[in-house]
Amino acid sequence: MYELVQAKGDSYYIQSPAKIGVFRLNETAVCLIDSGNDKDAGRKVRQILERNHWTLAAIYNTHSNADHIGGNKYLQGQSGCRIFAPGIECGFTNHTVLEPAFLYGGFPPKDLRHKFLMAQECKAEYLTPDTLPDGMTAIPLPGHFFDMMGFRTKDDVVYLADCLSSRETLEKYQISFLYDVGAYLDTLDRVKEMKAAMFVPAHAEATEDIAPLAQANIDKVHEIAEKILGVCKEALCFEDILQRLFNDFSLSMNFEQYVLIGSTVRSYLSWLKDTGRLDVAFVHGKLLWKAN
Repeated sequence: MYELVQAKGDSYYIQSPAKIGVFRLNETAVCLIDSGNDKDAGRKVRQILERNHWTLAAIYNTHSNADHIGGNKYLQGQSGCRIFAPGIECGFTNHTVLEPAFLYGGFPPKDLRHKFLMAQECKAEYLTPDTLPDGMTAIPLPGHFFDMMGFRTKDDVVYLADCLSSRETLEKYQISFLYDVGAYLDTLDRVKEMKAAMFVPAHAEATEDIAPLAQANIDKVHEIAEKILGVCKEALCFEDILQRLFNDFSLSMNFEQYVLIGSTVRSYLSWLKDTGRLDVAFVHGKLLWKAN
């Protein structure tokens, strides 16, 4: 863990719980793609850079989930580097309470205000085309989170952030966190057709052929959607739907899983309603969901 791997040319990644991209700008300076999940991750990244006699010029965050921006504050404090994040992600990166607040749907209790869901705040700037270094282009990858972005380097290495889960993760956890199901499927369709010398997903092995894994993730989304439609053959409120999914998939309920899976299930319900496969009724003060 926390080993530096050369993908190709000046494009590297650090093997970690959420892979961290490293792009060498010249003989002495690099930029990062994400920064790890906390201060400790940031410290390990700094040590890797020091061993290679590299200075940190900038961090480009793919999105604002805590496991991707958790090292920002430490690394910025150590190096003075600039940090860039796309669209809404920039606001979440600067005001990290927004992530647990969004997931919970209100002011989050202390059980949710910790580093797993709420990174330390840093000073991030909006990612724009002119803030990218020479040899790097941005790739919009919405769906998993609001304005998630991937990056392609001059070495034809593509960093895909969280737009795919490994087959092992899909099998173990079944329901992966999603914000916008429709946008996520559109993103996966585009990713499936991409060609590159190397793809580096944050939570799956680097590969030269991303299409099979993209298809596996597409298939899992449709499987979960069909499962929800089956549960909603009778009119049910959200909490009953969530309980059945947790029980059917043998998932463990705690505060973190409640908000992560709960938010995802709400996104599925929205997508299924917007595509005409679910409808709602308000009965005795309850919002009920039922398959058409």
